[in-house]
Amino acid sequence: MVYLLILSGHQKYKMKKVKVHSPGTVANIVCGFDILGLALSEPYDVMEVMLLDRPEVIIHNRDIFNLPTEAEENVAGVVLLSVMERMNNTIGFEVTVEKHIKPGSGIGSSAASAAGAAVAANYLLGNIFSSDEVVQFAMNGEKLASGVKHADNIAPCILGGISLIRSIHPLDIVSIPAPDLFVTVVHPQIEVRTSDARQILKQQVLLKDAIKQWGNIAGLVTGFMKNDYDLIGRSLEDVIIEPVRSILIPGFDELKVKCKEAGALGGGISGSGPSVFMLSKDESTAKAVGHVMSQVYEQIGIDYNIYVTTINRKGVEVVSSE
Repeated sequence: MVYLLILSGHQKYKMKKVKVHSPGTVANIVCGFDILGLALSEPYDVMEVMLLDRPEVIIHNRDIFNLPTEAEENVAGVVLLSVMERMNNTIGFEVTVEKHIKPGSGIGSSAASAAGAAVAANYLLGNIFSSDEVVQFAMNGEKLASGVKHADNIAPCILGGISLIRSIHPLDIVSIPAPDLFVTVVHPQIEVRTSDARQILKQQVLLKDAIKQWGNIAGLVTGFMKNDYDLIGRSLEDVIIEPVRSILIPGFDELKVKCKEAGALGGGISGSGPSVFMLSKDESTAKAVGHVMSQVYEQIGIDYNIYVTTINRKGVEVVSSE
């Protein structure tokens, strides 16, 4: 609850603090470039945001990534600045970020910071903004990170589950029922910047490829909604983006083949990479897929992290408040 005091005709919020967990995400979900995304139960960032009675944004980092503390150069900072501007610069924020999602990992590190800041700020202000408005605040952070205001990470991070971004202008987000699937993610310890991964994409595609892609997107969404695992597996195919971006990820082709042989329904590049994700029907298969991922990267000689997790249906979660 936010306490609102009327003092000499001015509104002033009593200082409050909230702690949130902001989850990692898988954007694109193979064929849905910039329009599909899902939230992960692990990993997640931990953020504490305090409401200030003066118009400034103060940032503290509790991790090893040395991200900027200047608000204009920080993903969470620009989000909080945009909220502050909407409130006519009558309030400010102090945020402490403990990142567990490595920047440049392809599992929504910038989105977690942006979404966590937006949700926390809205909570402190009494949830005065709609979910679409919170998403729009958070998209300012994605623009800073990648140069583009996309929501395929932001929307599932905030809303949980699986999101379809039908449109950005105007914003139109559709939540899709999330089937009971396990997600295995391998993060090879190399960095692929989202902005760089966008620059190598083709600006034109063949009509036959576009038609095939549309069919896969429609099939994947239908598979999710009908809990049709075979249809999900058949639809996890990308003929436009993955063939280009996969060259940035060592061992990608071998990894994909061996994971499917181990029982995965399918998968592909998470976001812009370098992380790769696979969907499985049960935990034992997801763990077997993780074992295959380990073998591939041990043979290549690249360090890696692996997460065997599920689809997070909550999104950014408030875990405590004062």
